[in-house]
Amino acid sequence: MANGADSFAGGKFTGISALHRRYDRWLTAALRRRFGCQDSDDLAQDTWLRLASIENPAELRHPKAFLLRVAMNLAANRHHRRRLRVRAEGLAAPLDRFEADQADRVLLTQIVLSLPEPLRDVFLLSRLDGLTNAQIGERLGISPKTVEWRMTRALAHCAAQLRR
Repeated sequence: MANGADSFAGGKFTGISALHRRYDRWLTAALRRRFGCQDSDDLAQDTWLRLASIENPAELRHPKAFLLRVAMNLAANRHHRRRLRVRAEGLAAPLDRFEADQADRVLLTQIVLSLPEPLRDVFLLSRLDGLTNAQIGERLGISPKTVEWRMTRALAHCAAQLRR
């Protein structure tokens, strides 16, 4: 294959399939120890999906370290997204935080929650945490230009919903 993900070289099956056979049990066990059964299987699967995008996975010098780092990054991203989701749901804060009446708070919460997740993450990090585009990009692993694009889309969505 062109990307080297599954190639047959010198009579040995190499690539992602060989790595999966060799390290999948180890990776799943390591993730279960750290995150419990519920998240470990999803994290392992997502880790292997990420590995599939590598051109020559068989050439990894330290596959265990690489797999664990990818899994840990995915776990951190999931945790961060969960925190953002909880914050979005908590937009209907106490009366002293917003001077709007209850119906307005519900409407604002619904609008923010209706944003697609990538747009909502950027919106909340900008508007609630006060982060810059560069800081948001670093935290989410995207470019500041992508942050700007997502924020523009989020604001347009919110404005369109308020006009309805």
